[in-house]
Amino acid sequence: MPCNVLIVPDKFKGTLTARAAAESIARGWRTKRPSDRLDLLPMSDGGDGFGEVMSALLGAAAQRVSTCDAAHRPCTVRWWWDVRTRTAIIETARVIGLAMLPHRRYHPFDLDTYGLGKVIRAARAKSARRILVGLGGSATNDGGFGLARALGWEFRNAQGQTIERWTDLATATIVRESENRESEKTETRNRSMPEVIVAVDVQNRLLGGRGATRVYGPQKGIRPQDFDLAERCLKRLAILIRAGRRTDPSREPGAGAAGGLGFGFAVFLDGRLEPGFDLFAREVKLDRRVLAGDLVITGEGAIDRSTLMGKGAGEIARRAKQLGVPCIGLAGTVTTPRRSRKVFSQMHGLDEITSLKMAKEQPSLWLERLAAKVAQEWRA
Repeated sequence: MPCNVLIVPDKFKGTLTARAAAESIARGWRTKRPSDRLDLLPMSDGGDGFGEVMSALLGAAAQRVSTCDAAHRPCTVRWWWDVRTRTAIIETARVIGLAMLPHRRYHPFDLDTYGLGKVIRAARAKSARRILVGLGGSATNDGGFGLARALGWEFRNAQGQTIERWTDLATATIVRESENRESEKTETRNRSMPEVIVAVDVQNRLLGGRGATRVYGPQKGIRPQDFDLAERCLKRLAILIRAGRRTDPSREPGAGAAGGLGFGFAVFLDGRLEPGFDLFAREVKLDRRVLAGDLVITGEGAIDRSTLMGKGAGEIARRAKQLGVPCIGLAGTVTTPRRSRKVFSQMHGLDEITSLKMAKEQPSLWLERLAAKVAQEWRA
């Protein structure tokens, strides 16, 4: 009998976008089960691909703005605008992403988030009611310092000198909004401030052993000998921001995302940090689409120990399990801790049918073939 199949993969990092993965799975599935009704729903948990996925879901149109990357090199970047709901969609990785920079040419001490602030300003210029931001993939570790400066915040030391590099934050004594920023804020408030929702793909706090610097800094080029300076600077920023507040934003889950950019959005834009998967699930009414299917197929680059630690494919499988719908996981490789088998009905890796080398060279082809193999064996 024909089935209703929901195909909802995440990206296969470094090889396929979520959209490309969904289309490859669908092509393979149709070769063996042409009568099935397929519902393609590429997903994102806030990392690379967030803009493409969310703009397609909302029907948002691409926009372009001149800004600079994390190294302050001029660039033109894409963001998206849904005129109907006045929603802006911004993907951090497209503005200050690590993948935008030459490999290991820049140290994170020389990078900041200033360019992202200019994109936020472009969204505000359209009188956005809502700004959705995907936070993954940044090259930075500045706690939102550059973002704040682009939005009109001032950082000064005890001598009243302006601080222009985040690595000088350890000497900061003043963090405040400039007079121009206050004026702009009043004007914006009269039109109503946009709601800023920030999709984070990790739950780390800003500081400490599980904070931004020590956990994610090394991926960006921060060395162990750099940890103390980076931590001192972010800690000083957190102390100055915490003064006069009832809560400590640096301890909020997700504050350490994207080198502390989660903290920056929460503090300088009153942003609401939200797990990226939860945002995606709400926007697409995921439960309804899962229940409409007889089978869910998800996937990502690797199904491993971390899959059930909040990653998209694991969350899809868990949600399908709760709703009583079988879920198949497809990946480049599968290492299967026992608990993964409790949420996935089946798991299959490309290494079942080819070498990993071949799979990386032609990922779309081999994912299509794997989907065809699974479809041929599937019994509803």
